[in-house]
Amino acid sequence: MAFKLDDDADAFSDINVTPLVDVMLVLLVIFMVTAPLLHQGVEVQLPKSVAQNLPKTPEDPLILSITKNGNYYLNETPIPKSQLKERLQLILSRRRDKAVYLKADRNLAYGVVVETMDTLNRLGVESLGMVTELKSEGAP
Repeated sequence: MAFKLDDDADAFSDINVTPLVDVMLVLLVIFMVTAPLLHQGVEVQLPKSVAQNLPKTPEDPLILSITKNGNYYLNETPIPKSQLKERLQLILSRRRDKAVYLKADRNLAYGVVVETMDTLNRLGVESLGMVTELKSEGAP
């Protein structure tokens, strides 16, 4: 027995893109939700302040972070304290902008922060920004 196609029921040769669009929209939502979670940085509890933010520069900022355990990070790269001067000197010699942002944990000893600031001054840092968190209304 042979099947005969009706003239009204011609076969469609088009691709149905609706499932493809559905999958792409689901993937887009997944990436939009997970993208902010990918940037973690160095965990530092910053002191509170009401100071204004410093103006942005065209170069990527050089951020020196010190954790409460006394670990040093240049941007997000861990650096032993013994190599801090050499690495900073090398990086600063290649930069036009001699600014450094210091992120020091609020529970860190004051002397460690002052020693680090002195080291940065001796290396020729022209501008030192202290990174803080914005103090909320009514907080002491």
